[in-house]
Amino acid sequence: MYWLRRFTYLTVPVALVIFLATYLPIVLDPTSRGPESRARDRLWVSSSPYFWDRQACRWISLCGLHHLRRDPAVLPPMFDDDDLGGELRVELRKRMDRTWEEDAGLDGLGSESKRSKRSDSKRNPQERRKIPREVPQYVLDYAPFVHLYSGEQFWPSDIREHIQHMIVTVDHMRLNLTEKVSLQSLQSLNRYDNHMVTLHSLEDVESRPKWLHSHDNLPNPFDDPDASTPPPHGDGRQVHSEPDTWFDVDKKHPIHRISDPRNQQKPAYAPSPSPGKEQQRIIPRGHKPDSDGYSKAPATLVLVDKGSGVLDAFWFFFYSYNLGQTVLGLRFGNHVGDWEHCMVRFQNGVPRGIFFSEHEGGQAYAWEAIEKRGRRPVIYSAVGSHAMYALPGSHPYVLPFKLLQDVTDKGPLWDPALNNYAYFYDYTLEDPKDTIEHEDSIGEKGLLHDTHSFVPAASNPDAPTTWLHYQGRWGDETYTLADPRQWRLFGQYHYVTGPSGPKFKNLERQTLCPARNCRLLYEIDPKGTWY
Repeated sequence: MYWLRRFTYLTVPVALVIFLATYLPIVLDPTSRGPESRARDRLWVSSSPYFWDRQACRWISLCGLHHLRRDPAVLPPMFDDDDLGGELRVELRKRMDRTWEEDAGLDGLGSESKRSKRSDSKRNPQERRKIPREVPQYVLDYAPFVHLYSGEQFWPSDIREHIQHMIVTVDHMRLNLTEKVSLQSLQSLNRYDNHMVTLHSLEDVESRPKWLHSHDNLPNPFDDPDASTPPPHGDGRQVHSEPDTWFDVDKKHPIHRISDPRNQQKPAYAPSPSPGKEQQRIIPRGHKPDSDGYSKAPATLVLVDKGSGVLDAFWFFFYSYNLGQTVLGLRFGNHVGDWEHCMVRFQNGVPRGIFFSEHEGGQAYAWEAIEKRGRRPVIYSAVGSHAMYALPGSHPYVLPFKLLQDVTDKGPLWDPALNNYAYFYDYTLEDPKDTIEHEDSIGEKGLLHDTHSFVPAASNPDAPTTWLHYQGRWGDETYTLADPRQWRLFGQYHYVTGPSGPKFKNLERQTLCPARNCRLLYEIDPKGTWY
């Protein structure tokens, strides 16, 4: 009996820890796991060639224990410019300096093809809809600043450079293409819409190739005389009343008044006394960025009209690699390709609220709650994961006791308004029946969804739009359990699948957050509670 009690005292706490570590992340996960997801998981577990590895994975959520090892952000020594041959370095720089028009040549589209495209647009009614519009000045006046982490190792990336290092896989199998994938040919991959399509790295990411870090796109910090301190913080849960439903609106659900409109002043946009740096087609200024927050990697701006005078401005930021966070010295959540975004909601030209993306979720704030430099909001990007927060410091999530946390600080300040590609998106034009016959660069024909729902802004009228409709993932699919780089402990993977593109971030949403249960905070929670 004595030994039975001791055995019970020992096994019960261990079993409780395993149970909580396994199921707590599942309960807190904002995404749902359907039958297809569970079937894929069973296949993933079965990929291990070792019997005991499969059993440990199925019964106590310890998968790939024999693969565990350190996963540093960088490999010593850090590479310098001399690590690459001169010829290769010149070629890489040339490729990164391509304009959108030059990039079209990657699909074999010469000037003759461009001329025929222009002449066709006169006869095509869908092309005639694509009249370039100017980005409203108030969108630029209230564009965000992004504080990247001072110790970051994976900086903003150019999507054109990123895909040059990718191959295409369909259900883990390499797709044989006669030409390299390009922005113009990405949409042609949608013909495999019933399969998992991914852009897969040509190189082993654990060798930390130079393009993965994107050091050349690091913006230099600069001093801003208009810098302001954050507003006073409470617990972030203060209740406010609003005059109307600006926080929950789209074209099918117009704004309606909540309180007496006679007590409310109609907001009106007042332009800046000095327009400052206006939106323009930015030409890269040399190989290194200037010391004014400029980065060579362009951000992506998508403007979505929700009706009732409401405009959502989505700012998307791309990174070639997401370095996961560590728990007890083990790293979880790595993936190739990383799309992060914030969204500013305007009502009659006045900013009313802002959303910050954080992993699979995010947080929405009223405009007056967040820190600003002058009139522009300040975002803090977490080291490695690039999740977006309203304050510097540590930000625990998913697990208690700060076992899993993001960290932000006042590192290099990035001004995405200096270099971006802007689009207008009309989600009401998305119709699954609206298809066009397409022939890709390797001569294969098929029906694809039409692309006239995205229109380039006047600042970049020749920017391609087809890549925005690409339904696949921008990075490697989750490595199998047989892969020596992969492990999974208590439901958390070392490597996960890369993200989908901007179009699939619920751009048509009514609320500020992608999910319907969006809570709008009027104060920032400085405690960073993990739940």
